[in-house]
Amino acid sequence: MDPAHSRVPARAGTRSVSRPAVPPSVILVEDHAWRRLVRRAEAVASRAAAAAGTGATVVLASDAEVRRLNARHRGRNKPTNVLTFMSEGAQAGPGSDGDIILALGTVRREAAAFGRSVTHHLTHLVVHGALHLHGHDHHGAGEARRMEMAETRILRRLGVPDPWRQV
Repeated sequence: MDPAHSRVPARAGTRSVSRPAVPPSVILVEDHAWRRLVRRAEAVASRAAAAAGTGATVVLASDAEVRRLNARHRGRNKPTNVLTFMSEGAQAGPGSDGDIILALGTVRREAAAFGRSVTHHLTHLVVHGALHLHGHDHHGAGEARRMEMAETRILRRLGVPDPWRQV
């Protein structure tokens, strides 16, 4: 068997599927308040990245850090919920690596505004960032819908409610 693939056990009545192996993600907690807000924050982020098929570095940062990066790289001097950066020389696609950086305060405020748990919103945003690394985007209506559907499928496997469904 190709060492770059791992075997996924088959369910009863189906054949097993070979999928590319995904290296484990690296989770960095730069703002330790994440640990107070999300129980087992590193495990939540790692599980979300793995489910989305990326071995990215996930950085749990502060709003101040994300604002600084957003200003430097996107010319927007404000925090945003998640920033995604491809590794230098990497091609977008399944298994692509890079950095997914999340802003604690923004994620917390959005979760409250949407009536979701911070854990579920964190999971959603890690999946969202991973899909950007895979080449997904949401600038056009069709692109946005395809990305939302991919997010929903992955989140369902993780037991996270559909973030796009109106309550």
